[in-house]
Parts: sequence; structure tokens; C-alpha cells
Amino acid sequence: MKKSIIILLLAALQTIGTYAQNPALACKVLDKTAAIVGNKRGASAHFKLSGAKMGTASGTIAIKGSMFHARTSQAIVWYNGKTQWSYLKSTNEVNVSNPSDAQRMRMNPYAFITMYKSGYKLGVTTKGSNYVVHMVAQNSRKSVKEIYLTVNSKSYVPRTIKVKEGSSWMTITLSQFQTKNIPNSTFIFKQKEFPSAEVIDLR
Repeated sequence: MKKSIIILLLAALQTIGTYAQNPALACKVLDKTAAIVGNKRGASAHFKLSGAKMGTASGTIAIKGSMFHARTSQAIVWYNGKTQWSYLKSTNEVNVSNPSDAQRMRMNPYAFITMYKSGYKLGVTTKGSNYVVHMVAQNSRKSVKEIYLTVNSKSYVPRTIKVKEGSSWMTITLSQFQTKNIPNSTFIFKQKEFPSAEVIDLR
């Protein structure tokens, strides 16, 4: 009897382990999530970010494909898919850069939609009504080393994103996600709206 119970437990654990490393299911979840988040018209959401290095911040974000526009009480960020403009209210400065994956992730929690298809080992588990997708960088030189993405199993809308950069973790909580039509001009910094700001090109 005891032997039968042990065999059943081992079989169950083996099944769980296999499911957790199921890259096909993980990719399917991410594909569906990316299709919703990265729709052609655009989308918006509220976010809260916390991490050992960055402290906490909260605000709103508009996204369209790989482009995003984020606002917090301290900063405003525009990203058109290549160039990022970061306006710091405290210094009245605009920093212009070509950001890394990790830098984009700090201000755009949906940056994973352009990252997961190459360079990451995928796994997935279920937790209540959610999928938890695990992404691990195959190249140790990648700025984003690891990601845990919690996605609603019915709507495929992300709820939390936990990101490892170096040895530090950052957690992003998302809410009030909605699709909407957003013009491309939303994702480009307009100097005339900040006439007194100093523009610093860091590229």
C-alpha cells in the first residue's frame, strides 16, 4: 500500500515537473497575451512598480506594438520603437536614448511582447485562475535575466510581471487594462510642449 502511494506521488511530481517546463504551452500563452496587449489599435493600463534599486512608482501607460508612453508623478517617457525620450520633472530635462531591454521594461511592463520569441527558455505552471509563465535568458549577457509573468487564464491579460536584472528583482502590478485607438504621435516627444526643458542626447 505504502509503495503504491509513493509511486503515485512520484508520478504526480513528474507530471507537474513536465508541465512546468512545457515550452509549447508557455509560448501559446505568450502568443495569445501578445496578441491582446499588442493589438494594432493600441491599449492603456495603470501600473505600479516596485524594486530594491528603483523604490516604488505608479502611473499610466499607453502602448501600441513596441511603442509606449508612460506617465508617473516624477517622469514622462515616450518610446517610438527605437528612440526613448525621458522627461524628469525635478530637473526639467529630457534624456534621449536607445534603451536596452531592461531599461524599456522599467517603464513599459509590456516590453516582454517583443522579447520572448528569441533568447529565452520558457516554462509555465497554473496558479488559481492564472498562468504563471517563466522566462529564463539563454545568454548570460542579456540585461533581463529572468521573468515571471502572471496572466489571467481566460482573458490572457497580464496581472503581474516580476523581472530580474542582474541580481535584483522588480515587480510590476497591472490594472484597468483596456484596448483603444491611440495615434502614433502619442509616442513621440514634442519639444513645443516643453519649451524650457533641456534636451540631453545620450545616444
